[in-house]
Amino acid sequence: MRGSTPCSDERLARYGGNTACVAVEEPGQEPIVLDLGTGLRFYGIDGCGCPSAATPFRGTALVTHLHWDHVQGIPFFAPLLCDGAELDLYAPAQEGESLADVVRGFLSPPYFPVEVDALPGEIRFHDTEPGSFRVGDALVTAAWVPHVGPTLGYRIELGGRSVAYVSDHQQPGVGSTEVDPAVLALCRDVDVLIHDAQFDDAEFAQRSDWGHCTVEYAVEVAAQAGCRTLVLFHHDPSHHDGRVDELLADARRLADARGVPEVVAAHEGLTLALPGATPSTADPGVAARSGAVLGSAPGAPAVADRAARPASSPVAAAR
Repeated sequence: MRGSTPCSDERLARYGGNTACVAVEEPGQEPIVLDLGTGLRFYGIDGCGCPSAATPFRGTALVTHLHWDHVQGIPFFAPLLCDGAELDLYAPAQEGESLADVVRGFLSPPYFPVEVDALPGEIRFHDTEPGSFRVGDALVTAAWVPHVGPTLGYRIELGGRSVAYVSDHQQPGVGSTEVDPAVLALCRDVDVLIHDAQFDDAEFAQRSDWGHCTVEYAVEVAAQAGCRTLVLFHHDPSHHDGRVDELLADARRLADARGVPEVVAAHEGLTLALPGATPSTADPGVAARSGAVLGSAPGAPAVADRAARPASSPVAAAR
């Protein structure tokens, strides 16, 4: 949930300092992990029960792009140190080189002492372009997102609920309210939108070409797309807990004015449990939209920001 670089500071303790890693989990389904930042290490320990798990890990990773803060956790994911583990890794197709070769390039000496192919678990690489595909019972849709370098956003529809993940998103300019049509389509009517919210207005004015956006723009995307719950994500490393609180309060005021029902700020260990819904009978490939509720719902899939805090952290309560 932290952008750009992992950081350790007592002033960041409440929201946390690990970089992007979010898990979407549903009973009876293999987990889907969104991005593989440093939070992945803690997901492997707390979420997967490794190294004491009874069965090897099986899961899917949807990686938005290959910047360091989104892939640093790969060699520290304990389940991949176990024989029989399997991870299907989807990430944007790279120009002139396969995804597998690019990842092997930065996970090898002299950048890292262990080559990725030396890990006991198996990683299967999937060069990904915009479009839809199945992961178990989930329908996953990928779309290009404006950023720096090839970057995808993802939409996951499962069990009548929907989550969109747009971790890094270039705002067109200072004060702009224009949203790329592909991004709007990806986020349309989702129950939960996890969205880049790295800068305040003054910071963005100085860094308008860094590939990110303001908290205000995150609310704009949620409002235009008709999202029910907006999760502010990719907090700037310089934003201590008090500053994130202030930005969250600002976002909630804007959301009230724009008709976005709920805004929360991502923190390590946050779990959003969505109640059940009935998939559309007219189009079985697309789940019907339902009202998302922040709080526990037995048997419902959880969207968890997994990092330093253990799985027993309090569930976020509705505002």
